[in-house]
Parts: sequence; structure tokens; C-alpha cells
Amino acid sequence: MAVIPWPLRPVPHGVPPALEATAASAWALMRTRRTVLPKRLVAPGPSAAELSAILDAAAHAPDHGQLLPWRFVLVPEAARAALAEVFAQALAERDEAATADQLALAREKAYRAPVLLLAVVDAGRGDPRIDLAERLVSTGCALQNMLLMATAQGYGSALTSGRALKSAGLRALFGLGPDELALCFLSIGSVQARKTAARVRPATASYVSTLGADGVVLPFESAEKLV
Repeated sequence: MAVIPWPLRPVPHGVPPALEATAASAWALMRTRRTVLPKRLVAPGPSAAELSAILDAAAHAPDHGQLLPWRFVLVPEAARAALAEVFAQALAERDEAATADQLALAREKAYRAPVLLLAVVDAGRGDPRIDLAERLVSTGCALQNMLLMATAQGYGSALTSGRALKSAGLRALFGLGPDELALCFLSIGSVQARKTAARVRPATASYVSTLGADGVVLPFESAEKLV
């Protein structure tokens, strides 16, 4: 892994020196993580111990009210055929003109990546005052923790969605309750091929602004002015 400069000032007095190294490692890990499409993820996948660590990472996501508003369903090899038929059925239902080749491609997607999990969000579990938006944020944080842990272990990973997630067949296959949403699939495996060029990330100023004392939102210039 390339060494990436850590852009912080020296660790404040009283903070263990090891914390700076930990922060630098986290920074490098976040910058290293890249989406690798499932079709480029092959065996071997995470071992039982590695997968356990990936799943445990989700438990450290913020969770207002400790609702545990999300869950993950592992799709092992033995269940891929059933998922493949759900994908094909969902395509046929929304496109009566789908060809045999298109249906075969839909089925093939179920067999990609050694590890496949479905992320499910419960919109009704626990305190009804905690709305769906907060539950989705918590789920996103859990997913990011899992992606980063997979990256730390040397694996590629991706989040994928699609219209099949809303199909009756998929809901039935995974036993989703009336308040549950199939959010996305998480795929993990060894990287067969990577894109030659890394994605260009947006500059901070393109997604951050500053609220002025007069209530006017101003362009973001530098974090140094905030501290």
C-alpha cells in the first residue's frame, strides 16, 4: 500500500502517540477503498474468521436509539440458483420482450463474487419517532465499515442495487416483512482485475459550505478557519 501523507497537525498533548499512527492508517485505508464490480471479484473470498470480522465491523456503526434497524442476509453458493431465478423472473415481469440471452445474463449476476449479502432496512422496528432517514444513515455507516474492513483484509468489494430489489419474488425469497426494505447487495472477493485509473474524487469545496453569522451560506474555503 502506498504511503499517503497524513494531513493533520501534531497529536495534542495527552493523546497517546500511537493514536496518530492509527489515524494515518485509517486515512490511508479510506483513500485506498475502491468499488470493484462483482464481475471482477473471484475466489478466494474471505475466510470464516475474516468474514466474521467484516460482519462485526457493522456493529460499530452509529445507531440512534439502538434500534438495530438493519440486518444482513448471507447468500451462500447453495442459494445462488434460487436468487438467479428471482433475478430472471423480475426481468421478465418488467420486460415481456426480454430475450433468452438477457434472462441468462440476469441469472448470471447471482453467481458473481464469493461472498454476497443482502442489506435489509427495517422502517418500523423500535421507536417510531426515529424515521427512515436516520435508519438509512445508520445502514450506510454499517456498510461503509464492512467495505473498509474488507479493504483492510486485501479484498475488493462493491455495493449494487437494481429494480429486482423491489420485486415480490425477491421479497418472498428473503422473507422480508412489510416494513422492511431490500437496500442493496454487498459483494466481496479477490480482485481479478482493477481499472487502470483510480476515480477522481471531488474537491472538498464542491460539497462543503459554511453558514455565516448573518445566516448566509458561503462557499467553503478552508477548515483552518473553523478551528
